[in-house]
Amino acid sequence: MRDQLDLVGIGSMVVDVIRRTPRLISAEEKIALDSFGDGAMVRRVVGGVVLNHLAWARALGLQVGVFGKQGNDQAGRFIRTEISRLGIDQEILTTGTASSESLVFVDRSGERAIYMSPGATASVGAEEIHRDYAEYIRRARMVSTEISQLPLDAVVAVMEIAHHAGSVTVLDLDVPPSEAGRLGSPADLERALQLAHYLKSSRLAAQELTGRTDALGAARALRDRYATRAAVVTDGPRGCSLAAEGYSGSLPAYPAQVVDTTGAGDAFWGGFLAGLHYGLSWEDAARLANACGAACCEVDGAFPVVGASRARCLALYDGTPCSPLPFPAESEAGGAGAPAAGSFLGLALEQLDILRQQVSSEALDRAARMILDSQELGGRVHVMGVGKPEHVARYIASLMASTGTPAYFLHATECVHGCAGQVLAHDVVIAVSNSGSTGELLGAVKAVKAQGAQLIAVSSNDASPLARASDVFLYAGAVAEGGVLNLPPRVSILAETLVLQALSVELEVRKGLTADQYRGWHPGGDLGRRAEGMGRKK
Repeated sequence: MRDQLDLVGIGSMVVDVIRRTPRLISAEEKIALDSFGDGAMVRRVVGGVVLNHLAWARALGLQVGVFGKQGNDQAGRFIRTEISRLGIDQEILTTGTASSESLVFVDRSGERAIYMSPGATASVGAEEIHRDYAEYIRRARMVSTEISQLPLDAVVAVMEIAHHAGSVTVLDLDVPPSEAGRLGSPADLERALQLAHYLKSSRLAAQELTGRTDALGAARALRDRYATRAAVVTDGPRGCSLAAEGYSGSLPAYPAQVVDTTGAGDAFWGGFLAGLHYGLSWEDAARLANACGAACCEVDGAFPVVGASRARCLALYDGTPCSPLPFPAESEAGGAGAPAAGSFLGLALEQLDILRQQVSSEALDRAARMILDSQELGGRVHVMGVGKPEHVARYIASLMASTGTPAYFLHATECVHGCAGQVLAHDVVIAVSNSGSTGELLGAVKAVKAQGAQLIAVSSNDASPLARASDVFLYAGAVAEGGVLNLPPRVSILAETLVLQALSVELEVRKGLTADQYRGWHPGGDLGRRAEGMGRKK
């Protein structure tokens, strides 16, 4: 058997498609959506009740794993990439229907409305649990699942296997019992609740189940009814209430600069389970949970930002001093748990496979035709970027020039200080930016457009100011960069480079580049000699 894991779970694993709105509207209303701070109209992040709390437990140092079904589609690959990036173990079969997605609308106060498409999660049955996942369940000290998207017979099967293996069972009652009817029978719901060693419920679900309108009263009623070790009721900005052996009480939420409340309860539960793992008192486990919930509210979506979210959680926590195990990416280079280069290579290859499916051949065709038409009129190509994309721009200008498309690097920050004179009418400017909202680059774009140039934008954000200003948009994005922070450009630089290399190949083919031409541009070095050999063979 493989190494034991601290916590494994099965439940909703989704791509949350997030949009900002001035307010949440009702039927028959219309409203114009807001944009995010960088000009984007949509965010796509990984989410899902169980996957979220596994991720927050992972951020606090636990060895966690997830199991279940997904589709072998773009959403599924996105989810699995993010799971890998966080170091979450996986036992995922890609034999399901489409992977799960949710539409999330977040208003200016951070409140949200969620529309769920359960997809593959809803296709897992009890028979599959016993056949495909029993061994994986037995690996765990704690086993977690949910009442949200997973069929109830599967929930019961998971918890029964865990009980027989001597594992601790954890259940999140995320929807009221009246809504849980779509997941299975009342008998299966009751059986699942009876099998939980630790039970967490939203206030509305607990109220419907117990008839108690106060969160603490509902927590006590849940514990008495199901004889759990602890019952926890989350109560939004009011914090949480906990009923356990030797402790019963309510703890206020920590103050937060709320951006998005999506998944705050999931993050809470991840923090609580981490507190149990580290042997904290009931009260301190709840404090750590509240700290995770508050930290979650300060980011878009529910997945933790590696490093930053953990640090924010521990800064808020004011209970008995707690020293969670380091997240592996925080370990010293080369030390135990440090991320291997191979892990990054795997992540990068997965991201580039997703890119391959998202790049538009029609857009590449339009970009190539634009450049060729420009050259017919005596126009030239200029390539520019700011920061790391500046290096991409220098390389692409050199590559194009060496393969038959004269191109020049344009210094974006100098563009508004005279270098715009490098650009003439009929020229084409290629602007490279991951976000598409870099201020210096947008200033340069305005300057070259004023000169009469056409613009090809290369970015991950098709709703960015750069994309809106372009005549042709080439998608080149990555949702995971690798590394501790997932911030320094790594995979996005590869994406930008590859897309523009593809454009250079398209131009090279259309121009009919010959070995003799190539040798003429490379009179020195090995490349020129190899081109000469190719010419002689002809």
